[in-house]
Amino acid sequence: MKDKTALCAAMDAHGDMVYRLALCRLGTKSDAEDVYQDVFLRLFRDDTVFRDDHHLKAWLIRVTVNCCTDLHRSAWFQKSAPLEEWSADTAPVPEDYADLWNAVAALPEELRTVIYLHYVEGYQTDEIASMLRCRPATVRTRLHRARNKLKLKLEEDT
Repeated sequence: MKDKTALCAAMDAHGDMVYRLALCRLGTKSDAEDVYQDVFLRLFRDDTVFRDDHHLKAWLIRVTVNCCTDLHRSAWFQKSAPLEEWSADTAPVPEDYADLWNAVAALPEELRTVIYLHYVEGYQTDEIASMLRCRPATVRTRLHRARNKLKLKLEEDT
């Protein structure tokens, strides 16, 4: 997509989703921002012609997941969050959802990703399977395991 206007339109339409997915998978704003830039740089350099906006969004999700995986594998990735990640400018989480989001953040990455794509982005299991290149049954299993882990964690905290 060498067209700057089309790139800007894609960033406006899907930038928040790319950032949220990266933040969900990585846990820190700085890493999510790095992935965000990398994803849209790859889009700019890519020559793929998308049939419609749905295919573009699926491509962006796939590339975001891949970039997050690449970052996890890199020698530079660290699990600790820099001090500025805990500044006051982060959006407050409603008190009712704080425990839930903390429990989701504690899930393994593969479970956290399917929870995010299904419940936040609203994708069906077959769509998630296509994006993650796995079988729909695998996605359903991961959703089931994630729900069970969340239930146990939330029950144990109360």
